[in-house]
Amino acid sequence: MNKLDRKTRAQILHLLCEGQSIRAITRLTGCSKNTVAKLLVDAGHACADYQDKTLHNLPGKRVQMDEIWSFVYAKNDNVAKAKAAPATADVWTWTAICADTKLLISWLLADRGLDAALTFTSDLRSRLTHRVQLTSDGHRPYLTAVDAVFGEDVDYAMLVKIYGSDPQAETRYSPAKCIGAERQPKIGNPEYKHISTSYAERSNLTMRMHMRRFTRLTNAFSKKVENHAAAIALHAMYYNFVRIHQTLKVTPAMAAGVTDKLWEMDDLVAMLERWELANYKPEYQFVVRKYDIGKGYSVSVLWRGGEVDTIYGFEREHDALE
Repeated sequence: MNKLDRKTRAQILHLLCEGQSIRAITRLTGCSKNTVAKLLVDAGHACADYQDKTLHNLPGKRVQMDEIWSFVYAKNDNVAKAKAAPATADVWTWTAICADTKLLISWLLADRGLDAALTFTSDLRSRLTHRVQLTSDGHRPYLTAVDAVFGEDVDYAMLVKIYGSDPQAETRYSPAKCIGAERQPKIGNPEYKHISTSYAERSNLTMRMHMRRFTRLTNAFSKKVENHAAAIALHAMYYNFVRIHQTLKVTPAMAAGVTDKLWEMDDLVAMLERWELANYKPEYQFVVRKYDIGKGYSVSVLWRGGEVDTIYGFEREHDALE
C-alpha cells in the first residue's frame, strides 16, 4: 500500500487547519479525496489521544465555557427528507478556554442536553489543578452540571445575554440583535469584572474560520460524525501547539507550560506516526484450528475489515503452519 511521505502529510494537514476544504486540497496536492479524508481521521484520533494524555494539571485561574452549533449530513429540518441522515443532525461543540493562557482545555462533541453538560464539566475539572473562576452563558444545563461536578470548589457566574425583538428575525439567517448582558454570580465569589465569555466566543470564531466544515451557508459541512470530531481534534492540536497566538506571542500550550517549544507541522506528523505505530493493526492474521469432529486442521485468514477466509484439508498441524 502506498503511503504519503511526511512532507505531503504535513502539507495536507496544514491546509486542513487553515480552513481549506477537502476538494480544494485534492486540487492543490493531487491526492484523492479518500486519502485526505483518511489522513484527517487518523490525525484526529492521534491528536485527541495526545491531548487527552497531555492536558492535565493545568494552571489556569479563569476559565470560560461556550458551545458552538454545527450539523452533520443535513440540518434538522431536512432530516426527514434525507435518505441516510442520522436521527438528529444538529451537533454542538462544547469548549472551555483558559482566559489567561488562551489554551483550549477541553471540548466535547454532543447534543446540548444535561448529560453532555455533566460529561463536559467533569472532563474540564479533571484537567485543572486548583480552584478557578468559571463563566458560562445562560444555558441552564451549565448551572446543574457545575453544581454537581464542582460543588462549592469553584467561583462560578453566568453571563446572560438579552436579545431584542426583531420583526425580521424569522426571515433572515442571523439571530436577533443582542441589546445587553446580565452578570449573575451563582457559586462562590467570582470577580465581577472577570465575568465574561469573550475569549470563548472569539475561540468559536477561530473554529469557524479554521475549519471549512463549520463555515455557514456552504456545501462543505460534515457528512460523517467521525470526520467532524476528527477535524475538531486536529484544530485543537493546531491551535494549542502550532499556531502562535497574536497577543501572547507564543502558542497557548507554551503559555500554559504544557510544552517548552514551538511545534511545527512536521512535529505533528511525527506525533501521528508514533500513534500509528502504537495502534498498528496488520492487514490480516493467520489462525490454525483443529477440527472439532474428525481429524485434520484448517487455516483461517482474519482480515482487518472482519472478513474470514478458511482453507481446510491439512492432515497435520505442521502442514497447516507452513
